Amino acid sequence: MNYYRHVDRSKVQFDFIVTENSTIVPREQMESLGGRVFMVPAYTHLPQFLGTCYDLFREHHEWQIVHSHANAMNVFPLKEAVRAGVPVRISHSHSTAGKGETVKNVMKSVLRTQANRYPTHRFACSKLAGEWLFGKGVPFELMYNAIDLQRFWFSESARTKVRAELGIADSQVVIGHVGRFMPQKNHGFLIDAFAKACQKRDDLILLCVGSGDGMASAESKVVELGLSDKVKFLGQRDDVNELYQAFDAFVLPSLYEGLCLVGIEAQAAGLPCILADTITREVDVTSTCDFLPIDDADVWADAFCHICLRSNAERTNINHDDFANYDIVRQGQWLTNRYLELAKEAGLSVE
Repeated sequence: MNYYRHVDRSKVQFDFIVTENSTIVPREQMESLGGRVFMVPAYTHLPQFLGTCYDLFREHHEWQIVHSHANAMNVFPLKEAVRAGVPVRISHSHSTAGKGETVKNVMKSVLRTQANRYPTHRFACSKLAGEWLFGKGVPFELMYNAIDLQRFWFSESARTKVRAELGIADSQVVIGHVGRFMPQKNHGFLIDAFAKACQKRDDLILLCVGSGDGMASAESKVVELGLSDKVKFLGQRDDVNELYQAFDAFVLPSLYEGLCLVGIEAQAAGLPCILADTITREVDVTSTCDFLPIDDADVWADAFCHICLRSNAERTNINHDDFANYDIVRQGQWLTNRYLELAKEAGLSVE
């Protein structure tokens, strides 16, 4: 959606195919920008999913490009796009694999053997994500997870407002986390590490932004550990850019990530980041990221204990040029031009 808002829609228009079990589909916004939304069965009903995709691709001859964002699952829609004769087929890798999801990783390993069979072009959000899905030595293009950077630059007034709304004192140190409550994000480990840090330091606050099936379990764990006054669950929010201002550090102990866009957002807000060593170093655009092992909660607790309140000058004194690859205005124009180039290369009319 970040890209869709910033491509030149007089030259390129998106339609969206989403599965029926998708949790967040901003249909109204998609349609207000000129796009159409088509619901298909979930992957768990694979024959129906494949058949519906094929029917859509055959029916909509105006779809000159199919750009699939389902990672290892890209093999399924792109296979149907081949059958339907879609000329330009892009497989986009947004993620990798990691510890703790054995069954899922076995499935991914099988699907990866077919990753290069159906696409005409390959995109990835990072070098790590591209090599994971397509293999080392296989060419792919980097399409960065770009954002509206100006929304995330540090704002003293936003910091004051948000901390007041949440009842956080100026002297308290806020560790912030943004992520869906799912196994990949490793919330149980985060809470364990935070609990250890609180045994050594009493001014820490943990803010967790996001929703998901694992949220209830995380909330129960916080209660069991007696941390209810130190951990706040903020749920799904549309003001995350302002919440970053209230943080003093950003933390993400994910089992795996493709790039970790939230890390870019946090750095744009002038925050130091404590990240899992499973995350690609490509995310460290400001040299303020520490990468720690996800098998040692004590190491993370020590890192939390060393977080300091930063001055407003430190938060604002960042080099905006470091974020050029993540500037959605620039990248939106790049994607517009790239789509037009791919269409021309395939001999299609782009008038």
